[in-house]
Amino acid sequence: MRASPIQPTIDFNVDGEQHGFLRLPHSHDGSAWGAEMIPITVVRNGAGPTALLTGGNHGDEYEGPIALSKLAASLKAKDVTGRVIIVPFMNFPAFRAGSRTSPIDRGNLNRSFPGRPDGTITEKIADYFQRYLLPLADYVLDLHAGGRTLDFVPFAAIHLLPDATQQARCEAAMRAFGAPYSMRMLELDSVGLYDTAAEDAGKVFVSTELGGGGTATVQSVAVAERGVRGFLQHAGILSQREGEQDAVHVTARARTTTLLDMPNGTCFTTSEHDGLLELCKDLGETVESGEVIARIYDASRTGVAPVEYRARRAGMLAARHFPGLVRIGDTVAVVADVVERGIPVTV
Repeated sequence: MRASPIQPTIDFNVDGEQHGFLRLPHSHDGSAWGAEMIPITVVRNGAGPTALLTGGNHGDEYEGPIALSKLAASLKAKDVTGRVIIVPFMNFPAFRAGSRTSPIDRGNLNRSFPGRPDGTITEKIADYFQRYLLPLADYVLDLHAGGRTLDFVPFAAIHLLPDATQQARCEAAMRAFGAPYSMRMLELDSVGLYDTAAEDAGKVFVSTELGGGGTATVQSVAVAERGVRGFLQHAGILSQREGEQDAVHVTARARTTTLLDMPNGTCFTTSEHDGLLELCKDLGETVESGEVIARIYDASRTGVAPVEYRARRAGMLAARHFPGLVRIGDTVAVVADVVERGIPVTV
């Protein structure tokens, strides 16, 4: 396979703090010899594990970009053992546009792996992560939220894996992240995911969903910041002392997490109608099997009863459609099982 057209402006094997770019040539009407310049920071201090931290896989999710931008500006080589690679805006064109997908090729980066070095802009980014960055990493953390169309209770997440040892290592890292909730997540479709690429490569991989609505809150950013520190401490890259020192502004540090599970497709409620959405439960509330969790109104006329959507299982409302209007095929709600509450957060 041909080499990637992406060229880093930093050296991954040099000690110290480096701030640079992944330079991706992009010839277009506005710049014949132009490039997409994806910001990257590498902080290295001798031998040790490598953590690859990413945000902005989808361009309308902001907790990751905020937390990782702050980390890139503050983390010093003297505070780490090993190496931290920070990419706050993984799909940089999408991030600049504030959209889930790239405005250049409409590519969804988190459905584009393993990518192609001779493909679209999005496929080239995926290929570089697949063949160049993932092989450098021992621990991989990809920070997500719900973007403009979904909202979540704040959780760190892993998937069920065929390798029991890898599964246990991922679960330990998820718990060390210390989000209010920790999810064993079921994907509607795992083909092309960055998650799958990292897991298939044998990495310790953790993802998140930290909120939604196309914005970030003080609370959701705080969860991301202390989660990143906990993840790095668990990996043995950042000392407990440095993690606490750099996160002193987080006064309500999470000490426990609630374990959630999505065992099968009955967790999902999918709209079969277009219309005006009324959610009947708030995030985090208990849901009974058969209970009405949403109503969809026909917005083209009055005097028509809404369509009721009932939960197909009991549990907790973990995710919901965010906009007030819904279309056929949209996920309206996700109900997860509550497996265990009050699990101590350990790093």
